[in-house]
Amino acid sequence: MQVVVTGGTGFIGEKLVRALAERGDTVTVLSRKAGSHPHAKQVVWTPDTKGPWLDEIRAADAVIHLAGAGIMDKRWDEEHLRLCRESRVVPTRLIAEALAESGRKEVVFVSASAVGFYGFRDDDKVCDESSPNGSDVLATMCAEWEASCEKAEAAGLRVARARIGVVLGPDGGALSQMLPVFKLGLGGPLGDGAQMLPWISVNDAVRALVFALDTAGFSGPFNVTAPKPVAMKVFAKALGAALHRPAFFRVPGFALRLVVGQGAAVVLTGQNAVPKKLLDSGFSFEFPDLTDTLKDAIQRAAVA
Repeated sequence: MQVVVTGGTGFIGEKLVRALAERGDTVTVLSRKAGSHPHAKQVVWTPDTKGPWLDEIRAADAVIHLAGAGIMDKRWDEEHLRLCRESRVVPTRLIAEALAESGRKEVVFVSASAVGFYGFRDDDKVCDESSPNGSDVLATMCAEWEASCEKAEAAGLRVARARIGVVLGPDGGALSQMLPVFKLGLGGPLGDGAQMLPWISVNDAVRALVFALDTAGFSGPFNVTAPKPVAMKVFAKALGAALHRPAFFRVPGFALRLVVGQGAAVVLTGQNAVPKKLLDSGFSFEFPDLTDTLKDAIQRAAVA
Protein backbone atom coordinates (compact mmCIF):
# COMPACT_ATOMS: atom_id res chain seq x y z
CA MET A 1 0.00 0.00 0.00
CA GLN A 2 0.87 3.67 -0.27
CA VAL A 3 0.77 4.79 3.36
CA VAL A 4 1.17 8.32 4.70
CA VAL A 5 2.33 8.64 8.32
CA THR A 6 2.37 11.80 10.41
CA GLY A 7 4.52 11.76 13.52
CA GLY A 8 6.72 9.29 11.66
CA THR A 9 9.93 10.41 13.35
CA GLY A 10 8.57 10.06 16.89
CA PHE A 11 8.89 7.28 19.45
CA ILE A 12 6.05 5.16 18.04
CA GLY A 13 6.05 6.55 14.52
CA GLU A 14 9.66 5.72 13.71
CA LYS A 15 9.08 2.05 14.53
CA LEU A 16 5.78 2.02 12.67
CA VAL A 17 7.36 3.44 9.51
CA ARG A 18 10.13 0.85 9.65
CA ALA A 19 7.61 -1.99 10.12
CA LEU A 20 5.51 -0.81 7.17
CA ALA A 21 8.55 -0.39 4.90
CA GLU A 22 9.98 -3.79 5.85
CA ARG A 23 6.78 -5.55 4.80
CA GLY A 24 6.78 -3.78 1.44
CA ASP A 25 4.53 -0.76 1.83
CA THR A 26 5.56 2.52 0.22
CA VAL A 27 5.64 5.05 3.05
CA THR A 28 5.56 8.83 3.02
CA VAL A 29 6.40 10.64 6.25
CA LEU A 30 5.04 14.15 6.75
CA SER A 31 7.51 16.31 8.67
CA ARG A 32 7.78 19.98 9.58
CA LYS A 33 11.39 19.94 8.40
CA ALA A 34 12.89 19.03 5.05
CA GLY A 35 15.22 16.05 5.11
CA SER A 36 15.59 12.38 4.33
CA HIS A 37 14.23 9.30 6.06
CA PRO A 38 15.92 5.89 6.00
CA HIS A 39 12.68 3.99 5.35
CA ALA A 40 10.38 6.47 3.62
CA LYS A 41 9.93 9.50 1.43
CA GLN A 42 9.86 12.60 3.64
CA VAL A 43 7.60 15.49 2.68
CA VAL A 44 7.32 18.86 4.41
CA TRP A 45 3.88 19.64 5.79
CA THR A 46 2.19 22.58 7.49
CA PRO A 47 -0.17 20.86 9.92
CA ASP A 48 -1.93 24.08 10.85
CA THR A 49 -2.86 25.07 7.31
CA LYS A 50 -3.64 23.63 3.87
CA GLY A 51 -0.73 23.12 1.47
CA PRO A 52 0.77 20.88 -1.22
CA TRP A 53 1.25 18.15 1.39
CA LEU A 54 -2.46 17.36 1.09
CA ASP A 55 -1.73 15.90 -2.37
CA GLU A 56 0.07 13.07 -0.54
CA ILE A 57 -3.04 12.47 1.55
CA ARG A 58 -5.33 12.40 -1.48
CA ALA A 59 -3.10 9.88 -3.27
CA ALA A 60 -2.67 7.52 -0.31
CA ASP A 61 -4.27 4.12 0.23
CA ALA A 62 -4.04 4.69 3.98
CA VAL A 63 -3.14 7.43 6.46
CA ILE A 64 -1.88 6.82 10.00
CA HIS A 65 -1.99 10.12 11.86
CA LEU A 66 0.07 10.25 15.07
CA ALA A 67 1.29 13.86 15.24
CA GLY A 68 0.51 16.26 18.09
CA ALA A 69 2.30 18.53 20.55
CA GLY A 70 3.52 16.84 23.74
CA ILE A 71 1.06 17.32 26.59
CA MET A 72 3.81 17.24 29.23
CA ASP A 73 6.44 19.16 27.25
CA LYS A 74 5.73 22.34 29.23
CA ARG A 75 4.10 23.46 32.44
CA TRP A 76 0.38 23.78 31.80
CA ASP A 77 -1.07 27.17 31.08
CA GLU A 78 -3.83 28.39 28.79
CA GLU A 79 -1.46 28.89 25.85
CA HIS A 80 0.14 25.42 26.09
CA LEU A 81 -3.22 23.67 26.31
CA ARG A 82 -4.47 25.71 23.34
CA LEU A 83 -1.42 24.62 21.34
CA CYS A 84 -1.94 20.96 22.31
CA ARG A 85 -5.58 21.10 21.28
CA GLU A 86 -4.97 22.85 17.96
CA SER A 87 -2.04 20.58 17.06
CA ARG A 88 -4.44 17.64 17.28
CA VAL A 89 -7.74 19.00 16.03
CA VAL A 90 -6.64 21.17 13.10
CA PRO A 91 -4.45 18.70 11.14
CA THR A 92 -6.88 15.84 11.83
CA ARG A 93 -9.70 17.91 10.35
CA LEU A 94 -7.59 18.88 7.32
CA ILE A 95 -6.67 15.25 6.66
CA ALA A 96 -10.27 14.07 7.06
CA GLU A 97 -11.52 16.75 4.67
CA ALA A 98 -8.88 15.87 2.05
CA LEU A 99 -9.71 12.17 2.28
CA ALA A 100 -13.41 12.91 1.94
CA GLU A 101 -12.80 15.14 -1.07
CA SER A 102 -10.69 12.48 -2.80
CA GLY A 103 -13.79 10.38 -3.43
CA ARG A 104 -11.84 7.16 -2.81
CA LYS A 105 -14.00 5.01 -0.53
CA GLU A 106 -11.37 2.28 -0.04
CA VAL A 107 -8.92 4.55 1.82
CA VAL A 108 -8.27 3.74 5.50
CA PHE A 109 -7.73 6.45 8.12
CA VAL A 110 -6.16 5.45 11.46
CA SER A 111 -6.01 8.49 13.72
CA ALA A 112 -4.43 8.69 17.16
CA SER A 113 -6.31 9.61 20.30
CA ALA A 114 -5.53 8.73 23.92
CA VAL A 115 -6.95 6.89 26.92
CA GLY A 116 -7.26 10.34 28.48
CA PHE A 117 -10.62 10.28 26.67
CA TYR A 118 -12.00 8.50 29.76
CA GLY A 119 -10.93 11.30 32.09
CA PHE A 120 -8.72 11.79 35.13
CA ARG A 121 -9.80 8.76 37.17
CA ASP A 122 -8.80 7.80 40.70
CA ASP A 123 -10.68 4.48 40.69
CA ASP A 124 -10.03 1.10 39.09
CA LYS A 125 -13.28 0.90 37.15
CA VAL A 126 -12.67 -0.83 33.82
CA CYS A 127 -12.82 1.42 30.75
CA ASP A 128 -13.45 -0.24 27.42
CA GLU A 129 -14.39 1.43 24.16
CA SER A 130 -18.04 1.73 25.23
CA SER A 131 -17.17 3.72 28.39
CA PRO A 132 -18.25 7.37 28.51
CA ASN A 133 -16.08 10.40 27.86
CA GLY A 134 -14.63 12.24 30.86
CA SER A 135 -15.21 15.93 31.52
CA ASP A 136 -11.74 17.29 32.32
CA VAL A 137 -9.49 19.29 30.01
CA LEU A 138 -7.74 16.30 28.42
CA ALA A 139 -10.91 14.24 28.07
CA THR A 140 -12.66 17.03 26.21
CA MET A 141 -9.54 17.55 24.09
CA CYS A 142 -9.55 13.87 23.11
CA ALA A 143 -13.26 13.99 22.28
CA GLU A 144 -12.75 16.98 19.99
CA TRP A 145 -9.68 15.29 18.48
CA GLU A 146 -11.72 12.20 17.60
CA ALA A 147 -14.64 14.25 16.30
CA SER A 148 -12.27 15.90 13.82
CA CYS A 149 -12.34 12.64 11.80
CA GLU A 150 -16.07 12.91 11.13
CA LYS A 151 -15.91 14.20 7.55
CA ALA A 152 -13.95 11.13 6.49
CA GLU A 153 -16.48 8.86 8.18
CA ALA A 154 -19.39 10.73 6.65
CA ALA A 155 -17.82 10.18 3.22
CA GLY A 156 -17.88 6.42 3.81
CA LEU A 157 -14.22 5.81 4.63
CA ARG A 158 -13.12 3.30 7.25
CA VAL A 159 -11.85 5.33 10.21
CA ALA A 160 -10.23 3.84 13.34
CA ARG A 161 -9.39 5.97 16.37
CA ALA A 162 -6.47 4.63 18.42
CA ARG A 163 -6.84 5.53 22.11
CA ILE A 164 -3.22 5.02 23.05
CA GLY A 165 -2.09 4.30 26.60
CA VAL A 166 1.35 4.58 28.23
CA VAL A 167 3.76 3.11 25.68
CA LEU A 168 6.82 1.32 27.09
CA GLY A 169 10.05 0.94 25.15
CA PRO A 170 13.80 1.35 25.61
CA ASP A 171 14.37 4.54 23.64
CA GLY A 172 11.56 6.94 24.35
CA GLY A 173 8.29 7.54 26.11
CA ALA A 174 7.67 7.34 29.84
CA LEU A 175 10.08 4.46 30.52
CA SER A 176 13.13 6.33 29.21
CA GLN A 177 12.37 9.09 31.72
CA MET A 178 11.96 6.64 34.60
CA LEU A 179 14.94 4.37 34.00
CA PRO A 180 17.75 6.73 35.15
CA VAL A 181 16.02 7.36 38.49
CA PHE A 182 15.12 3.71 39.08
CA LYS A 183 18.64 2.57 38.16
CA LEU A 184 19.93 4.74 41.03
CA GLY A 185 17.55 2.99 43.40
CA LEU A 186 15.56 6.20 43.87
CA GLY A 187 12.40 5.18 42.03
CA GLY A 188 8.95 4.62 43.41
CA PRO A 189 5.24 5.31 42.94
CA LEU A 190 3.88 8.72 42.05
CA GLY A 191 1.30 10.01 44.50
CA ASP A 192 -0.47 7.29 46.47
CA GLY A 193 0.31 4.72 43.78
CA ALA A 194 -3.28 3.54 43.50
CA GLN A 195 -3.92 5.14 40.09
CA MET A 196 -4.18 2.69 37.22
CA LEU A 197 -1.53 2.62 34.50
CA PRO A 198 -2.83 1.49 31.09
CA TRP A 199 0.54 0.38 29.68
CA ILE A 200 1.50 -1.31 26.41
CA SER A 201 4.83 -2.34 24.88
CA VAL A 202 5.92 -0.21 21.93
CA ASN A 203 6.10 -3.40 19.83
CA ASP A 204 2.44 -4.15 20.48
CA ALA A 205 1.43 -0.52 19.99
CA VAL A 206 2.92 -0.62 16.49
CA ARG A 207 1.37 -4.02 15.79
CA ALA A 208 -2.04 -2.75 16.94
CA LEU A 209 -1.88 0.20 14.55
CA VAL A 210 -0.93 -2.11 11.67
CA PHE A 211 -3.74 -4.47 12.69
CA ALA A 212 -6.24 -1.61 12.51
CA LEU A 213 -4.87 -0.71 9.09
CA ASP A 214 -5.13 -4.25 7.71
CA THR A 215 -8.31 -5.62 9.28
CA ALA A 216 -11.39 -5.23 7.11
CA GLY A 217 -14.34 -3.75 8.98
CA PHE A 218 -12.23 -2.61 11.92
CA SER A 219 -13.36 0.94 12.70
CA GLY A 220 -14.28 3.34 15.47
CA PRO A 221 -12.38 3.78 18.74
CA PHE A 222 -10.04 1.10 20.05
CA ASN A 223 -7.85 1.06 23.14
CA VAL A 224 -4.15 0.57 22.44
CA THR A 225 -3.29 -0.92 25.84
CA ALA A 226 -2.16 -4.27 27.19
CA PRO A 227 -4.85 -6.65 28.53
CA LYS A 228 -3.92 -6.13 32.19
CA PRO A 229 -3.34 -2.53 33.35
CA VAL A 230 -1.76 -2.25 36.80
CA ALA A 231 -1.72 0.24 39.66
CA MET A 232 1.22 2.66 39.67
CA LYS A 233 2.61 1.07 42.85
CA VAL A 234 2.58 -2.35 41.16
CA PHE A 235 4.34 -0.91 38.11
CA ALA A 236 7.02 0.76 40.26
CA LYS A 237 7.67 -2.49 42.14
CA ALA A 238 7.93 -4.44 38.87
CA LEU A 239 10.35 -1.92 37.35
CA GLY A 240 12.51 -1.94 40.47
CA ALA A 241 12.58 -5.75 40.46
CA ALA A 242 13.52 -5.85 36.77
CA LEU A 243 16.47 -3.57 37.55
CA HIS A 244 17.29 -5.32 40.85
CA ARG A 245 16.77 -2.04 42.68
CA PRO A 246 14.46 -0.89 45.48
CA ALA A 247 11.42 1.13 44.46
CA PHE A 248 9.97 2.64 47.61
CA PHE A 249 10.78 6.35 47.19
CA ARG A 250 7.25 7.63 46.80
CA VAL A 251 6.86 11.06 45.15
CA PRO A 252 4.07 12.94 46.97
CA GLY A 253 1.32 14.44 44.88
CA PHE A 254 1.83 17.93 46.30
CA ALA A 255 5.50 17.85 45.24
CA LEU A 256 4.56 16.96 41.66
CA ARG A 257 2.00 19.75 41.58
CA LEU A 258 4.63 22.23 42.74
CA VAL A 259 6.94 21.17 39.90
CA VAL A 260 4.56 20.69 36.97
CA GLY A 261 1.38 22.44 38.10
CA GLN A 262 -2.01 21.21 36.91
CA GLY A 263 -0.33 18.78 34.52
CA ALA A 264 0.45 16.57 37.52
CA ALA A 265 -3.11 15.25 37.20
CA VAL A 266 -1.97 13.23 34.18
CA VAL A 267 0.28 11.00 36.31
CA LEU A 268 -1.58 11.22 39.62
CA THR A 269 -4.68 9.73 38.03
CA GLY A 270 -5.10 7.01 35.43
CA GLN A 271 -7.48 4.80 33.50
CA ASN A 272 -8.08 1.08 33.81
CA ALA A 273 -8.40 0.95 30.03
CA VAL A 274 -8.56 -2.50 28.47
CA PRO A 275 -8.25 -3.47 24.77
CA LYS A 276 -11.64 -5.17 24.44
CA LYS A 277 -12.05 -4.30 20.77
CA LEU A 278 -8.59 -5.57 19.78
CA LEU A 279 -9.09 -8.82 21.68
CA ASP A 280 -12.60 -9.36 20.31
CA SER A 281 -11.20 -8.83 16.80
CA GLY A 282 -8.55 -11.53 17.22
CA PHE A 283 -5.48 -9.41 17.96
CA SER A 284 -2.72 -11.34 19.75
CA PHE A 285 -0.31 -9.52 22.05
CA GLU A 286 3.39 -10.24 21.82
CA PHE A 287 3.97 -8.75 25.29
CA PRO A 288 0.85 -9.21 27.45
CA ASP A 289 2.91 -9.47 30.66
CA LEU A 290 4.38 -6.38 32.33
CA THR A 291 7.44 -8.13 33.77
CA ASP A 292 8.41 -9.55 30.37
CA THR A 293 7.85 -6.16 28.74
CA LEU A 294 10.10 -4.38 31.22
CA LYS A 295 12.84 -7.00 30.99
CA ASP A 296 12.82 -6.82 27.20
CA ALA A 297 12.96 -3.02 27.19
CA ILE A 298 15.79 -2.95 29.73
CA GLN A 299 17.81 -5.52 27.78
CA ARG A 300 17.40 -3.59 24.53
CA ALA A 301 18.29 -0.32 26.25
CA ALA A 302 21.51 -1.91 27.54
CA VAL A 303 22.70 -2.84 24.03
CA ALA A 304 21.54 0.34 22.30
